[in-house]
Amino acid sequence: MSSHDHDHADHHHDHGHEHHHHGEVSELSDLQLRVRALETVLAEKGYLDPKALDMMVEYYETKIGPHIGARLVAKAWKDKAFKAALLEDANKAIAGLGLEQKVGDHLVVVENTPGLHNMVVCTLCSCYPWDVLGLPPVWYKSAPYRSRTVKDPRGVLADFGVTLPATTRIRVWDSTAETRFMVLPMQPAGTEHMTEEQLAALVTRDAMIGTGLVEAKAKA
Repeated sequence: MSSHDHDHADHHHDHGHEHHHHGEVSELSDLQLRVRALETVLAEKGYLDPKALDMMVEYYETKIGPHIGARLVAKAWKDKAFKAALLEDANKAIAGLGLEQKVGDHLVVVENTPGLHNMVVCTLCSCYPWDVLGLPPVWYKSAPYRSRTVKDPRGVLADFGVTLPATTRIRVWDSTAETRFMVLPMQPAGTEHMTEEQLAALVTRDAMIGTGLVEAKAKA
């Protein structure tokens, strides 16, 4: 596990038919058209089983994704015992919920506090906790993010619209193939009365990477 302290203070899949909205055929982007064409060619040549592809898509849309991580965050906010277990051994804690960490050998959850803000990066490639956060965003894999986050975390946060107090220390966690990290963001004030489901709706993917903060109201 490596960390660097800095004290200076939707997936869409077509099944061969058009989708209609209010009686109109929705326009497909150039990328969607290319994907559909590639899928058709591969299926016709027997290289791709459409049913297997549908199963894979369903898995990535329902079995993994940021909604899983948001569920863990919300539960940690409401259940102190679960929070302690999550921070001590995330793999064991999520296994108790019937979840399984399949990507990477070890998941580490790091907690944000008023005096410490955590950020996650992979400086070598794009190691990422897919099981709890879904597919990594394009910017996470970009060279500028991977290099600048370590050198200038405050500058990167500013690019994401996040400004922290000068007294808040920033710690950058470097993911590896063996160890992946997820941030446990701070619960916003005034949400103590909310249910786990309501709280989970507030938690964004960026907040669990450390490039965002959780707000009391979900963004539209």
